[in-house]
Amino acid sequence: MAEVTDIAGAEVADRRFRVNEIFYSVQGEGVRAGTANVFLRFSGCNLRCAVETHGFDCDTEFASGRTLTGAQMMDEVRRIGGDCRWVILTGGEPMLHVDQDLVDYLHDCGYRVAIETNGSKPVPDGVDWVSVSPKVAEHAIRQRRADEVKYVRAHGQGIPKTVVSADHYLLSPAFDGHELDLRSLSWCIRLVRENPEWRLSLQTHKWWGVR
Repeated sequence: MAEVTDIAGAEVADRRFRVNEIFYSVQGEGVRAGTANVFLRFSGCNLRCAVETHGFDCDTEFASGRTLTGAQMMDEVRRIGGDCRWVILTGGEPMLHVDQDLVDYLHDCGYRVAIETNGSKPVPDGVDWVSVSPKVAEHAIRQRRADEVKYVRAHGQGIPKTVVSADHYLLSPAFDGHELDLRSLSWCIRLVRENPEWRLSLQTHKWWGVR
C-alpha cells in the first residue's frame, strides 16, 4: 500500500468507493489507443443511453460492484498493473466518485490519471488526460475543456456543434451490439472527409479481443 502522509490523502485511503472492476489492458479507442493502462471502472451512471435517444445502446455493465477503500483500491491497481503508471478512471460515470483529493492521491501514489467522462460534471484540476464523450444536450455539458472529445455517430447523424474545446475531435461509428455497423462506419468516414478537423476513432479493442 502506498504511504500517505497528508490528511487529505489519508482520508482518501480510508474512504469507501463502489468499484465495478479493475483490470489491465490496452486502450482500444481515442488518441491514446494502443497504450497500456490500468482501467479503474466505478459503478453507476447518471445517464441511460439507448438507440432511440442517442443512436446507440450502452454495452457496458456498470451496475454491479464491490466496496473498496481507497487503499484497497490502490493495492489492487498496483498488483494488477505492475510497472504500468497510467490509470484510466471510467464507468458508468466516474465523476460520480472522483474528486480533487482522489486525483491528488493517485498522483501521490505515482500514477498519471486519465478519465473517460460524459461531461455532465466538471473534472478536477490536474487530470493528465481528459476524454469527454458527451451523452447530454450541449447546454448541459459542464466539462468544456478536454484533451479529446468523442461523439458516437450512427448513420444519418451530423457533425456535432460541440461546446467542448479540445485538442482532438473524434467521431466513433456506432456498434450494433459487438458488431460494427458498417453503414455508420461509411457515414463517419464521409463526415471526416467533409470535416477534416475531425478524425475517425474505432473501438478497436473489440476486434483485438481485449477488454
